[in-house]
Amino acid sequence: MKKKSITLNFIMNAILTMSSFIFPLITFPYVSRVLGPVGTGKVSFATSIISYFAMFAQLGIPTYGIRACAKVRDNKEELSRTVQELVIINGIMSVLTYIVFFAALFFVPKITQDKTLFLICSSTIFFNLIGMEWLYKGLEQYSYITIRSIIFKLLALILMFVFVKQEQDYVMYGAITIVAAVGSNIFNLINVHRYVSLKPVGGYHLKKHLKAVSIFLAMSVATTVYTHLDTAMLGFMKSDEEVGYYNAAVRIKTILVSLVTSLGTVLLPRASYYMQNGLKEEFLKISKKALNFVWVVAPPMMLYFMLFAQEGIYFLSGDQYANSILPMQIIMPTLLFIGLTNIMGIQMLVPMGQEKTVLYSEIAGAIVDLVLNAILIPKMGAAGAAIGTLVAEFVVLLYQYIALRDTVKDAYKSVQYWKLILGLGLGCVASLWVKALSFGFNSVEMENFVKLVITACTFFGAYVVVLLITGEPFIRQIMDSVLKKLKRQK
Repeated sequence: MKKKSITLNFIMNAILTMSSFIFPLITFPYVSRVLGPVGTGKVSFATSIISYFAMFAQLGIPTYGIRACAKVRDNKEELSRTVQELVIINGIMSVLTYIVFFAALFFVPKITQDKTLFLICSSTIFFNLIGMEWLYKGLEQYSYITIRSIIFKLLALILMFVFVKQEQDYVMYGAITIVAAVGSNIFNLINVHRYVSLKPVGGYHLKKHLKAVSIFLAMSVATTVYTHLDTAMLGFMKSDEEVGYYNAAVRIKTILVSLVTSLGTVLLPRASYYMQNGLKEEFLKISKKALNFVWVVAPPMMLYFMLFAQEGIYFLSGDQYANSILPMQIIMPTLLFIGLTNIMGIQMLVPMGQEKTVLYSEIAGAIVDLVLNAILIPKMGAAGAAIGTLVAEFVVLLYQYIALRDTVKDAYKSVQYWKLILGLGLGCVASLWVKALSFGFNSVEMENFVKLVITACTFFGAYVVVLLITGEPFIRQIMDSVLKKLKRQK
C-alpha cells in the first residue's frame, strides 16, 4: 500500500483538529448559556461515566489496532485477518459491557435519575465497534477521516441550534454531541470493503492479540481514570453545577491539547512502520521533530490562557461560570505535560514494544489523581480536581522521561529554551497592557471577544517574531519549506 506523505497527514490532521476547535468554539458559548452549569454538568458527568464502559468494550484496541494494522498494511489478506480478529474481540467485549451497563442503568441511583441521557450516550459503544477508526489511522487515511468528520460536525452544528433551545434540552445536547463525535463511524463501516475483505478469511488466532490488548486495556484504564475520574468524583461527591464549572475549564484545555498532540497522532503509524522494518534512525528523527514541535507550540498556549483565563471563560461560557477561572488556570500546564507524554508514550514507547512502561506511568498517575481528588475535591471542588489532574500528568511525564532518558536526552538538549522564554516574555509584555483597557462595548461578550483577538494577535505575533529573528530551528524549517514551495509555484 502506498505510504502517505507525513506533511499531507499532518495538514489533514491539523484541519481535523481545527474543526474540533471551531465546533465547540461556536457551540459551547451558546450551549453553556442555554443549559447553564447544571445542564452542561449533567452531560459532562454522563459522558465521563460512559467513557469507562466504552473503555472496557474496546479493550486497548483503539491504540493497539493502529500499530497492528500499520505492520501488515502491505498484505491485504493479513490485514483483513487482523481487522476481523480485532472486531470479533471488540464485539464480544461490547456485548458483555452492555450487560453490565444495563444493570447499572437500573440499580445505580445517580445513573437512573438521568436514564435517557445515559442510554443515548451509551451508543458510543456501538459506534466505536462499527467504526474501526484504528484501521483508517493505521492505513494513514487522514484525508478521509478529516472530510467525513467535518461533515458530521457541520450536521451536529445545525442540529444544535435547531433543537437545543432551553435548559431542559440537555438530553438532546447529549445526543448531538454523540453525532458530532462518533456518528460518522457509519461511513467507516460502509467504506471498509475498500481496504479489507468482508468475507471470513479464516485462520484466526485471537490469542495472539490478547496479551498486547490486555496491556493496552490496562493503559486505557489508567488513562481514563486520571482523565475522567475528576469529573466522575465531582459528580458523586459535589454537584452537577460543580461539574459544569470544571467542564468549562476542561473543555478549553481539551481543545488546546488536540492542537498540541496533532503531530504525534499522525506519526504513530509511521513510527510503528519504521520500528517494524528496523529503520531506527528514521524513527528517532521523527520523534525528535515531534518533541520539538510540542516545546514550540504548547508553552505559548499554556501561558496565554493562564493570563487571559477570565476573558476566555466569560466569552465562551458567560459570567455565570466565574468559578471556572481558577480551575482553568491550574490545569493549563497539562498542555505541555500531555504533549510530551503523547510523544514519548504513544509514539515512542509503544512502537518500541514498551507498552508496560506506559502502563506503569499511567498507573502511577491514576493513583496520584485518585488520592489527591479524594483529599481536595471535598474542600476545593473543581479547583481541587484540577490540582489532582495537574500533578497526575506531571507524574506520568516524569516516569516516562526517566524510562526514555537515554533515548530522548539529546532531543531535549536540542530544544533552544532561551529563545522560547524570550518569545514568551515579549509576548506577555506585548499583550498584558490590553487587559486593563476598556473598549466601551455595551456587550460584555463583545468586550471580551475584542480583548481576546487583540491580545492573541499581540502575544502570539510577538512570540513568533522572536523565534524567527533568533532562528529557532523548528520555525526556521517551516519557513524554509514554505519559501521553497512559493519558489516552485513561481
